[in-house]
Amino acid sequence: MTRVTITTKKSSHANKFGKLVFGDGTVLDGMGFGYSAAGFGEIVFNTGMVGYPETLTDPSYSGQILTLTYPLVGNYGVPDPSIKDKDGISKFFESDKIQVRGLVVHELSLTASHWNLAMTLDEWMYNEKIPGISGIDTRELTKKLRTGGVMMAALVVSDTEIDVEEIKKQLASSPNYNSEKFMDIVSTKHEEVYGSNEKSVVVIDTGVKNAILRNIRNLGYKVIKLPWNTSIEKILSYNPKGVVISNGPGDPQNCPDTIDTAKKLIEKNIPTLGICLGAQIIGLAGNTETYKLKYGHRGQNKPCINLENNQIYVTSQNHGYGIDPDSLKDSEFNLWFKNADDKTVEGIKHKTKNCIAVQFHPEAAPGPYDCKFVFEELGYLMGEEKAAKK
Repeated sequence: MTRVTITTKKSSHANKFGKLVFGDGTVLDGMGFGYSAAGFGEIVFNTGMVGYPETLTDPSYSGQILTLTYPLVGNYGVPDPSIKDKDGISKFFESDKIQVRGLVVHELSLTASHWNLAMTLDEWMYNEKIPGISGIDTRELTKKLRTGGVMMAALVVSDTEIDVEEIKKQLASSPNYNSEKFMDIVSTKHEEVYGSNEKSVVVIDTGVKNAILRNIRNLGYKVIKLPWNTSIEKILSYNPKGVVISNGPGDPQNCPDTIDTAKKLIEKNIPTLGICLGAQIIGLAGNTETYKLKYGHRGQNKPCINLENNQIYVTSQNHGYGIDPDSLKDSEFNLWFKNADDKTVEGIKHKTKNCIAVQFHPEAAPGPYDCKFVFEELGYLMGEEKAAKK
């Protein structure tokens, strides 16, 4: 019988001064942890219970301060970031760094214990120069954002007393999330290839998660990851069987080059799948409109209805913008999925072309795997018999 050694580590970058300053003037005190710095960004909340290593490295959170509503965070620590799978894709993280500008929790576990533990949460955040704050009433904070909507905030961690008035001045002059251009931050700067299969799928990287790459590899395709503004001519030069437009941060209207490429992919009837931001981009390419949600959908417990079979699927989500349902009637798309809670658009299918898109994350990571069949739908569009039988 093999015995598993359970590693335990204690926090070493906690018990600092910490303040959370909102754009409306509200100030909350807490215990600072991670790196001593000030982070400015849009404050949002995530209702998931687990998966903070995947969540914090999701590029869709670029430019945001993340609040985790689950009350205890950090108890299982963080795995080794250097571990890769057989294709060289990070095994436990969704990108190569922490993407959030700050982390808000109710209680930071000062002891982490897990068989796969490499470091504590506060140690990881310290290494990546990200501030965190503990001791915040995250239920009250969530109610505040649900009532008033998301807003700009500052999260400050310091080894000495914090000058709140100075932080308020800095916050007032910091760039607003809605106007920030994130593509040059989150998108690859050059071609990246994973696998050596003859058939390939191009991924337009607008902030892609590693799990999306892995799911395409599991379909049996080579993945060619390209920058967000790659031309249609360059994409077609790879002779791909299909194209995926990925998730990512910010307003889809800030991706005009990708929208233009999506229009041409639709015109040429290239099998295409959009995920999250990619869904909004595809929607805009097919004459829908997009808008900013009051507080977004972020978590691993979001119910969506598939209108083709009337079944409800539990999904993983992370987005602050959506497709306007009223704009669908004059668009090129039919509604495929809708949110069971607020009836927002969660999936669309083109009326005549091989183009589908979902607002949720079929690859999960973290979250339930109820909707991995969406990748099989892409396989069907690309002519996979096995996918068609399923």
